Formats: sequence, C-alpha cells, structure tokens
Amino acid sequence: MATTKRNAGLTHLDAARRPTMVGVGGKAVTHRVAEAEARMRLPAAVARALRATGHRTAKGPVFDTAIIAGVMAAKRTAEFIPFCHPLPIEHCNIEIAAGNRHELRIRCRVETHHKTGVEMEALTGASVAALTIYDMCKALSHDIRIVDVVLLHKSGGRRAVGRARVRP
Repeated sequence: MATTKRNAGLTHLDAARRPTMVGVGGKAVTHRVAEAEARMRLPAAVARALRATGHRTAKGPVFDTAIIAGVMAAKRTAEFIPFCHPLPIEHCNIEIAAGNRHELRIRCRVETHHKTGVEMEALTGASVAALTIYDMCKALSHDIRIVDVVLLHKSGGRRAVGRARVRP
C-alpha cells in the first residue's frame, strides 16, 4: 500500500504500516490540558419533563450521574481505546448546561502533567456523560440525539489546538 500525504503522519502505524503504540519515552513532561464538548438535542417533551423534575428521572439525578460517569470514563480511557497511554489524571471537570432549542452542552476538561496529552480522556468523558444522559432519559423518548462530540482545546504538547476558555 502506498503512503499518501494524507496518512504519512499517522502516529499509530509502524514502518510496515502495522498498528503500534506511540513511544513517549523521549518526550518532556509538561502540563497537559484538553477540553471537549458533546452536544445533545432533546425532544421538547423530554426537555420540559426534565426541567419540571429538576433534572431527575426514576433512575436518579440525571446531570449528577452523568458527571460521575464522565469522570470515571475519563480516568479509564486507556482501558478501552487500544493505544491510549494510562495517565494519572490530576483534574477532571464536567459541566452540563441547557442551551437553546432543547439542547444540552456537556464539557469535559482534563489536566495532567505527563509526556502525552489528554484529549482522548476529555473526548471520552464528554461522550460517556452524554451516553449516560441518554440512558437515563430513554424511557421518555428514543428520539434523543447526541449530535456532536468535538475537541475544543488542547495544550501542553508539541501542538496546541483551539483556544482555552477564560475561567473566572
């Protein structure tokens, strides 16, 4: 198979184009930060029902449970993404906010001091928090949609992505 410009920079392939874990032994330890966001769209009736109950269902407090699940998932990312390095997560914060038109925004921010970044942990935390909300609300409707999961920001390594939010 010929190497193209598009796949020439893939880091998880060795010279024979076989899957491999990236070696980070020679990298410097730096403060690594990543923030990801998942967006969900709720049917109007589901959004109304959640507001009316203080974001609780028969399964319990929806947002609180999603926050716990997202943090747990971020801490265990290396267990189910094959080439992720196990990282000592120093901080993980998940915020859930109701947006316009029955939309939820779930942001996950992860920090560590290490030789590799935490973007996969932030993406995993936001994704699992969204999946938890879906699970807790699916009795109300299966028309709930997870419409986007994106990396908003990463810093501390060779390449920065996006811009960090200003924190109060």
